[in-house]
Amino acid sequence: MTRFAVLVFVIVAGCAAPGPAPVIERAPVAKAKSETPAQKPAVRRAEAPSNGTYTVQKGDTLYAIAFANNIDPRDLAAWNDLVSPDLIRVGQVLRLTPPEGRTPVRRAETEPLPAERPLKAVPLVEPPRITAPVATLIPYSDAEWAAINKPAAVHAAEPPAGSAGSAPPGAASAGAGSATPAAAEVAATAAEAAWRWPAPGKLVRRFGEGGSKGIDIVGERNTPVLAAFPGRVVYAGAGLRGYGRLLIIKHPGEFLSAYAHNEALLVKEGDTVAGGQKIALMGDSDAETVKLHFEIRQYGRPLDPLKYLPERP
Repeated sequence: MTRFAVLVFVIVAGCAAPGPAPVIERAPVAKAKSETPAQKPAVRRAEAPSNGTYTVQKGDTLYAIAFANNIDPRDLAAWNDLVSPDLIRVGQVLRLTPPEGRTPVRRAETEPLPAERPLKAVPLVEPPRITAPVATLIPYSDAEWAAINKPAAVHAAEPPAGSAGSAPPGAASAGAGSATPAAAEVAATAAEAAWRWPAPGKLVRRFGEGGSKGIDIVGERNTPVLAAFPGRVVYAGAGLRGYGRLLIIKHPGEFLSAYAHNEALLVKEGDTVAGGQKIALMGDSDAETVKLHFEIRQYGRPLDPLKYLPERP
């Protein structure tokens, strides 16, 4: 057998040798992460479709729909012939534009009182009530008769009863500066009706910056959020995209205040709240950081809250 034949035989024998084929170990291939971080559920916003109508969904209120579309709630109710803002139903189609030939009512705007002219309660001063007869029996004489019947000009020269010259007893001690229970109650009511800051924290965004319709206040999670003015809760929920857990409160003068991105809501729709009452806890719902977004609106139009809130010390 030649050397070439022997070499071919060895190669063929090696290929036919029994036994498992060699296995090459490979490093495991890392699987691509298909999981994404948990996202906060998107919430629906009461927006105007292209045809200018909106279909009422569960959880909607007339004030929330008007708020989302910058409409005066009274105009929205009038355009849809609603007797009461509370009488809307799921599936109802509301028009978000005035009927043909009708325009939104132009209403006078309410301006805040200047800081240098605060309201001051002044108690009313009433003369003492007469509870006993004051007539005096005088014996008749010519002198007394003449005194009673003296000319009218002489009577006119005398100060009439109750004037500055003859003030009723006790009137001098009941001046404007006297403190009475009624005056204290009036002063307390005036203080209650003043706008106040809705939360402590750092003001990081002002009205109009980046299109903002209010102001942003950054604080710690669960910081108490307070009602900025007495009123009634007309919306409490998370149905407006971009606002998270939102409260809307209606105040006298057709004012609305809004409190967004809350961690928790402590009041519900229909509740009456006092100025300074705790209504929510600060959070970051539908926001990138813990903050309170605060708005003031009148007739559906956003206003600068800093023109109404007092100056911070």
